[in-house]
Amino acid sequence: MPLFQAIVLGIVQGLTEFLPVSSSAHLYLIPRLLHWPYAGLAFDVALHWGTLIALLVAFGRTWIDLTAGLARGSPEARSRVRSTWLKLIAASVPAAIAGVVLKDAAETWLRNLPLQAAMLAGFGFLLWWVDRTRPAGTDGGIPGWGACITMGFAQALALVPGVSRSGVTITAGRAAGLERVSAARFSFLLATPITFGAGLIELRHLPHDLPAPAIAAGVASSAIVGLLAIRGLLRWLRGTGFAGFFAYRAAFALLILFSLARR
Repeated sequence: MPLFQAIVLGIVQGLTEFLPVSSSAHLYLIPRLLHWPYAGLAFDVALHWGTLIALLVAFGRTWIDLTAGLARGSPEARSRVRSTWLKLIAASVPAAIAGVVLKDAAETWLRNLPLQAAMLAGFGFLLWWVDRTRPAGTDGGIPGWGACITMGFAQALALVPGVSRSGVTITAGRAAGLERVSAARFSFLLATPITFGAGLIELRHLPHDLPAPAIAAGVASSAIVGLLAIRGLLRWLRGTGFAGFFAYRAAFALLILFSLARR
């Protein structure tokens, strides 16, 4: 893989992993639209190590406080920290199970292009509609059990390319009554363990002929752009909704269908 291609795909991963537009669909479709060979799901997962780095940089203080809080502070504070850890673990289980059960499907028939176009447009509309019709909500820090479990089950749907992990979990969070930024922040926290686990599992499946510089360039560009995307989205959501993301997803879905029609 040329270095330039790896950097471009890393930028695509960094942007689309955190913006609610579906990274898996973009990593699969953009090489096809540019007539590049698809590097495979294992390389896509390798790029997730870059976005994992972005998550750890953006929320490093939160994870340090959660870890240290297990052993220090008042009994009430330690109880809140233990509850947060349990919520994160419980909310991660559905996606972990779906990843194991549907792994083969995710690499084959779920990458059907009309299906991806439908998921891009359909879940983009759902994100916009739920955010528009639900009350603004309040920023209550870590969500309650109901919202966490709802977002956890929604995260499992992201195995289907075009759904968008961040998009569907934010949709679920808004449907459960969370404020936009609160839903996005918990979505990003929830992404950390599942991204780490998927990266460990798929690391051994990286193609042996893939140059190390290409992997390093892709991971680095994914990390840098991913960090910018996290901070940019959180700032954006303080004053603006999801209409622009819905419009982009619908336009990308139409581009997919147009490219299919021209074959």
